[in-house]
Amino acid sequence: MPYSVRMRVLGSVSALLLAAAGLVSFQGKPVPYNRLKSGLEYRIYRLEKGRYVLRPALPATGDPTYASRVGRILSLHLQFRTAKDSVLMHSRRQNESQPVRVPLDTLRPSQGGSVEQALALLQPGDSGVFRLNLDTVFSKSFRQPVPGFIRRAGPTMLVFAKAVSVQTPAEVEAQMRQEEVRQQETATLKAAEQARRDEALILAYAKEHQLQPKKTPRGVYYVVTRPGSGPIAQPGQTVSVLYRGQLLSGQEFDASANHGNKPIEFPLGAGRVIPGWDEGLAQLSKGAKATLLIPSALAYGPRSPGESIPANSVLLFEVELVDVK
Repeated sequence: MPYSVRMRVLGSVSALLLAAAGLVSFQGKPVPYNRLKSGLEYRIYRLEKGRYVLRPALPATGDPTYASRVGRILSLHLQFRTAKDSVLMHSRRQNESQPVRVPLDTLRPSQGGSVEQALALLQPGDSGVFRLNLDTVFSKSFRQPVPGFIRRAGPTMLVFAKAVSVQTPAEVEAQMRQEEVRQQETATLKAAEQARRDEALILAYAKEHQLQPKKTPRGVYYVVTRPGSGPIAQPGQTVSVLYRGQLLSGQEFDASANHGNKPIEFPLGAGRVIPGWDEGLAQLSKGAKATLLIPSALAYGPRSPGESIPANSVLLFEVELVDVK
């Protein structure tokens, strides 16, 4: 099978990984790395008519067109791997598929063999595979000693890069503003959908357990199981609370009983606890017991605080407002 056809069939990521390992061949021979005067080894591919084609070698001193890109910003996807192909950094996974942005500056002689010199070879649309000397890249790019586990993998590091665009700082700023607006719109839609799901779960739970909860303005559902005495707790007052927390499945994740049955104390409404507690406890007076059904947005939201509480969990708390000061 012709080399260019094989590259097209494999696809960009697989092709680059195989090329880095020296397994992609042309006429039965491994494709060699090109080499700069600094010792940096590279292969650069470009997608042409649906096929990945190996670009010709550049001059030993680097890309002569780089000067035209100085002062601009390169957007790209990156992977760093050890000589044994263990992944050290994967920007798509770690950056929610958003590209990394790297300012392009005038190359200094001290950058020879560095990640910066490797990226300077790329133009928009290029995919590059770079093999760098481990000591050189950690000294010049990362400015730290080589970690032992990376050194034990071999004397080199592999860098995979997919160049997306080269833009002026003003163009990047405008794009980032647009991305921020899109992200906010997406987050708003997701939050609204999650709120609908949470409310449906809470109402279904209430029906199943024959509860008739009230709803606070922000969306906490609560049932007073034992009325208290005196005035309702007010923001700024210090409250003492005994509690038991569980998921709607009934799985307990925390309780005062696990901490010597000692009430937790905090100023109400000061953000010291999850918003659902501040909201729900503000409906109670001293001595009251209640069940709080808290939607995820007023609990821990899309970020799990630990293994016992999955992301976007509706939480149920049995609380007793022991004291109000």
